[in-house]
Amino acid sequence: MEKESLRIGRQIRDLRKAKGITLITLAEKIGRSVGYVSQVERGVSSLPIPTLQAISAVFGVQISWFFHADNEAPMDELNHIVRRNARRSLNFSGTGIREELLSPRLSGQLQMILTTFAPGAGSQESRQRKDEEAGVVQSGSLELGIGDKRFILVAGDSFSLTGNESHWVRNPSDKEEAVVQWVLTGGNY
Repeated sequence: MEKESLRIGRQIRDLRKAKGITLITLAEKIGRSVGYVSQVERGVSSLPIPTLQAISAVFGVQISWFFHADNEAPMDELNHIVRRNARRSLNFSGTGIREELLSPRLSGQLQMILTTFAPGAGSQESRQRKDEEAGVVQSGSLELGIGDKRFILVAGDSFSLTGNESHWVRNPSDKEEAVVQWVLTGGNY
């Protein structure tokens, strides 16, 4: 059992209990089985981004609430600087996706995220944010679906999405990781 999966699972269970939501109710609201939700809470099932988004919506928290930092920043840097070794990270267990928060705080209108996709990782399950987002592929390649269109982007290519466009992303390579830096507006990751 992966330490990150267990940490996120415990956070989900604690939030669920604090809000007085049963396993059955949570499962119904996210369209999954009670067994699956139980496995997520115990850290033994994969947790794709759209599912964590659905869980976040049920609890009324941003997905960024689940980010975690191993090292805390010094007080004078707290709201301005993020050192490489002090980034908050979120490892989507079983999906091959790891995200790091590059922004110094979760509040505010702008967030930067660094996403690493293992070979073949990602999803063709659409997601949609209510605000704009943009990204640049730092290394590897990225397949981006916007509506019924598909694009292949490589290192150095960038993209922008309006808040009303459903989209999906995945690493089409079976050999190398893809690294993408995102900028999100509206503070709603």
